Amino acid sequence: MQPQEYISLYDLEDDFWWFAGMREITAALLDPICRNDQQEPLVVDVGCGTGANLDWLRRYTTTKRIIGIDLMEDALNFCQRRGRENLIQASATDLPLGDATVDLVTSFDVLACPRGANADEVAINEMYRILRRGGIAFVRAAAYSWMRGEHDRATNSVRRFTLGGLSEKMTGSGFEILRATYANTWLLPIAAMRRLVLERIGLHRGSDVKPLPPSAQWLNRGLKNVLTSEARLLKNPSTKLPAGLSAICIARKPDLNSAEIQVVF
Repeated sequence: MQPQEYISLYDLEDDFWWFAGMREITAALLDPICRNDQQEPLVVDVGCGTGANLDWLRRYTTTKRIIGIDLMEDALNFCQRRGRENLIQASATDLPLGDATVDLVTSFDVLACPRGANADEVAINEMYRILRRGGIAFVRAAAYSWMRGEHDRATNSVRRFTLGGLSEKMTGSGFEILRATYANTWLLPIAAMRRLVLERIGLHRGSDVKPLPPSAQWLNRGLKNVLTSEARLLKNPSTKLPAGLSAICIARKPDLNSAEIQVVF
């Protein structure tokens, strides 16, 4: 990711419509699976960026039991500005944690970034390795290779996924899929028009993560409400959105001693 992108990410990650709305979607999907039962599970965010999700993950455990991992020193410096301490500089493809030591691992739009043949599969294998039996992985990835554009270049993203392809990679590493769905569905047509039309004629450049002017805060609220409406739908465990800008898989490392699917922390 370009250095300027970390500044934008840090400035916008708390309140910008996309980040706030996608956290609502994540909660709708993950809360029913990761209920906190007066324990302190160990939670690892792989590719923690500037750290807003480390704060958000406190809904599942205590601050001292959350570890943020990122390859880039710039990202970890911003995490420290937020007061985060349990930080590790490392690649998603080589996690410096012991086997079967983690209860929940999250990966928010990280699999697109590691370079090298099959690097995404290596990263998934690493998540599987560090999880305890019965542990949960939440993986979100940008969807559709045909949607690759200026944002991908600005963030150094090298791959995108279909939901089926992401699910296959997760099961190929040994995971059991608990929930798989697309998200950011309602805005897909608008984003596709920008990628396929506006970018090609030079009317949109750079990352999609850009501040809105003060006069357009109504738009920020409106776009967040669009994602919040999807979150309400996804609270129903039978809902699976058929298309969207993000592919999401929640998966479980099989527990050999139990046939139970749901994990209660």
